[in-house]
Amino acid sequence: MTKRPVVLVVMDGVGLSDKEFGNAVKNAYTPHLDKLMSTCPNTAIRAHGLSVGLPSDGDMGNSEVGHNALGCGQIYSQGAKLVNESIESGDIFETDTWKALVNKCANGKMHFIGLLSDGNVHSHINHLFALIKRAKADGVKEVRVHALLDGRDVPETSALIYVDQLEEFLASVNDENFHACVASGGGRMKITMDRYQANWPMVEAGWKTHVLGEGRQFASAKEAIETYRAELGVIDQDLPAFVIAKDGQPVGTIEDGDSVILYNFRGDRAQEISLAFDEENFDKFDRVRKPDVMYAGMLQYDGDLQIPKNFLVYPPRIKYTLSEFLVNKGVKSYAISETQKYGHVTYFWNGNNSQKFSEELEDWVEVKSDVVPFEERPWMKSAEITDLLVEAIESNKYDFYRTNYPNGDMVGHTGNYEATLIGVEAVDLNLGRVMKAVDKVNGILIVTADHGNADEMYEKPKKEGDAPKAKTAHTLNKVPFIIYGADVEIAEGEFGLANVAATVAKLLGFEPDEHWLPAIIK
Repeated sequence: MTKRPVVLVVMDGVGLSDKEFGNAVKNAYTPHLDKLMSTCPNTAIRAHGLSVGLPSDGDMGNSEVGHNALGCGQIYSQGAKLVNESIESGDIFETDTWKALVNKCANGKMHFIGLLSDGNVHSHINHLFALIKRAKADGVKEVRVHALLDGRDVPETSALIYVDQLEEFLASVNDENFHACVASGGGRMKITMDRYQANWPMVEAGWKTHVLGEGRQFASAKEAIETYRAELGVIDQDLPAFVIAKDGQPVGTIEDGDSVILYNFRGDRAQEISLAFDEENFDKFDRVRKPDVMYAGMLQYDGDLQIPKNFLVYPPRIKYTLSEFLVNKGVKSYAISETQKYGHVTYFWNGNNSQKFSEELEDWVEVKSDVVPFEERPWMKSAEITDLLVEAIESNKYDFYRTNYPNGDMVGHTGNYEATLIGVEAVDLNLGRVMKAVDKVNGILIVTADHGNADEMYEKPKKEGDAPKAKTAHTLNKVPFIIYGADVEIAEGEFGLANVAATVAKLLGFEPDEHWLPAIIK
């Protein structure tokens, strides 16, 4: 094995686009990234669609599937594609879990909690429709939908499109023997969908809204959305919680004898609400009451920790990961990020495995994220991450290092262009520090990204003369792949994130695993 360490930097949400308008990557001051792109072997690689296991090339990539692909060197059916296959085959409805959910609510209600959009990153509205249709066919009498509003993976003020679709669908299935309606909701960044235990009050707010029926009451989801928009002027993801009521009473609190399905398929923002339903000795907030329900997720969001205990679709069984390969070779590795992306360089990187393959050879470091709006502190924890990463590199204790700088993605999701410029510049500033540390130890640096986001910060106006609207979703653009410090040649061909594992192995002096896609270098 070569004695030269390899450092992999993932600039989360930093895609490549030649367009200048609204491009916080191209328009930011990034002297280090510019130098790398102009002087080092580099190419653009795919980070969305089929290249990361999603149903089509029209599907945006995301950090979860991106880090799965980076860490295992293969393409697995992921997220929406996995669920699509299970629904199309009918397998999802033949599981013991589905049958038990139906039986549990024979004299109660079946509740569906999830992101209401067709963004295909956390959920898809068509999955909700398929589940409700089958619930009716299997004899469920009452269904309630708790709709989390998106505006992040889809246009920022598109919620009414999906609410209208849902209401039209529910009207088509309702009859004298079956009744379904919307019971509650709110913006995804206000209630329910926190991740990495960064903001438990968000989950508590969701619990009070969905389970207890506490909150401001409206006659319909449409009325709630229109009222909040007029009063607050915020985008969908930031709309406050609402409860649908009739004659002053919530129409869909969650009670003993009900079933609850979280129909999101992506795991990071699904785990905390799952714990609130599953854990007997839950201590993150006062649930007031824990109804006797059967709870299930669309997927099991963490297989090792069994979150949740019940689920409908099995996740991809990822084998032959880079981490396991390196452990078997005796290679010591170091992974670091802040809370917002710590799970991506650990759990998702290791093939949806929350445990290390070796306590002796793998060190994981989490820098606690600040609980503040990202646009208010767009540099996030980039300096603290770099402090520790540089210290680790200069210690010469490890052979492979990986980190994720979340700024381009997390700040990009706010839709604040000026803040995202600062976020991208903060990453570049710290990239320069990493480069110096790599030089000191005669190492090799790989710089890439897991998907685009900051590269397109505005939606194209529908009419000429209209002001551009902020774009908060990921992009379909390719991402950079750069090698610094090694005299190598980029191979010919079309590459994606799943080609990175073999490249890392090759730079470390190993023959890549036979199950992986080819390396990006000759």
